[in-house]
Amino acid sequence: MPARRRVAGLLKLTILIVIIVAGNLLTKGIIDGLDMDIRPSNEPMLHQIIMISMVAYILLMAIPFVPGVEIGLALMMILGPKIVPLVYGATLISLCLAFMAGRLLPEKSITRFLREVRLVRAAAFLESFHGLGPEQRLARLMDISPRRWVPWLLKHRYLTLMLAINLPGNMVVGGGGGLALMAGMSRMFSIHRYIPMVAVAISPVPLFLLVFGNRIASWPI
Repeated sequence: MPARRRVAGLLKLTILIVIIVAGNLLTKGIIDGLDMDIRPSNEPMLHQIIMISMVAYILLMAIPFVPGVEIGLALMMILGPKIVPLVYGATLISLCLAFMAGRLLPEKSITRFLREVRLVRAAAFLESFHGLGPEQRLARLMDISPRRWVPWLLKHRYLTLMLAINLPGNMVVGGGGGLALMAGMSRMFSIHRYIPMVAVAISPVPLFLLVFGNRIASWPI
């Protein structure tokens, strides 16, 4: 039985890696496909490409370690301020989907997967939180965390998550989708506080492009 569980775990891990690699390749392909001339003659096709790109953007950005955000940035840089509200809304939807996926993922399934891939200590750590409420989880984490700045970050977890979403290089911890997924899995963030927090966290770049996008486009290259 243990051998069968290890094989099952490795198969799941392989599937996860394939999804991440495929997501990265698809992201690159979509960005390359957006590099086209905008003319009245190809406007209908451009609209189709934009809608397909938006759907792909929502799905890809929700996947950890997939730089789906680059699709949104490419759309905003190519099409200017007029596309910014649509990209902003799609970003919010994507990060909420990732968060809900984390909330709905059974904790026992996560710990079972960790044991299947021989991450026994990580599985035991997560199992110690089973059955605890958000405040109990927070108290336990603060008890076992090194004294200094970690307890402060945990106590101000919404601000910490907001900063992490905007942190350059956050792809090493899963990117926006990965952070949203982990926030949901932690069961320490309430959905009615998470949504406005994310809405604010993802607003700086869209607001900047709404205000200065046309001026940036007119700059000489």
